[in-house]
Amino acid sequence: MRAGDRSTVTFTRADEILTGVLAGDRRYPTGRVSRRTEGARSYGTPGRTEATLAEALCAACAAGLPVTGVGLALMNGDGPQGLVAASDGPATTLEQLQFSLGEGPCMDASRWGHPVLQPQLRATGPGRWPGFGPAALDAGVEAIFAFPLQVGAIRLGVLDLYRDAPGVLTPADLAEALAFTDAATNLLLHLQDQMPLNGGLHPDLGDATGRVAEVHQATGMVSVQAAVGLADALLLLRARGYACERTLLAVAHDVVTRTLQFLPEDEHHE
Repeated sequence: MRAGDRSTVTFTRADEILTGVLAGDRRYPTGRVSRRTEGARSYGTPGRTEATLAEALCAACAAGLPVTGVGLALMNGDGPQGLVAASDGPATTLEQLQFSLGEGPCMDASRWGHPVLQPQLRATGPGRWPGFGPAALDAGVEAIFAFPLQVGAIRLGVLDLYRDAPGVLTPADLAEALAFTDAATNLLLHLQDQMPLNGGLHPDLGDATGRVAEVHQATGMVSVQAAVGLADALLLLRARGYACERTLLAVAHDVVTRTLQFLPEDEHHE
């Protein structure tokens, strides 16, 4: 290994992080994670019952860096595909906000393929993301750092780190965040490697995409109901959620269960 070769150092550190998470290393606490489901299973990892591997990685990242919380979301060329894990409630809220509003650091990081670092969200967020910026500040977030997870040109997801106080990541912190980003990428690939060919997504990942599928279904239904294209139908769903202070997932669920319907004239009144 050449001295100063950051890519080699990063991947070596990423391997160390992932090995610790897979082994249930006690240095990586799971008590801080917010479980999406009771009895989250540990696939192929004896002794781990308190958190999924992705949740354990988020907890390790939150504990190992000067940040308040961490979220891991699936992303592809079509946008957000679901929340895989979060270290706490505000991290979950951040991911939901970006998905519901269709904007934010997570979206930009995935779209552009490079980190989006916002150490002073109060100064830069509202102007850059008119919907997400103020909402994130209201949720108590003052800084956010989004790192894309990708293999070549293939988008897998985004690792979001947030702080409840403004401040930059030092060069050492940034290097560690990049190592956790690589570890998260490798973890997603590891989980999917456990599945047989044509076996679908790993359960930990399939759970994350289930609700997003409901949004896609609702978008199609609104497109027919309101006589608009799919892009405009998604905008109508987001507008309804924003106006009612509800998440996109909640509005989509109402459409799919037929407790909410959009009429053609709604295009002009939402």
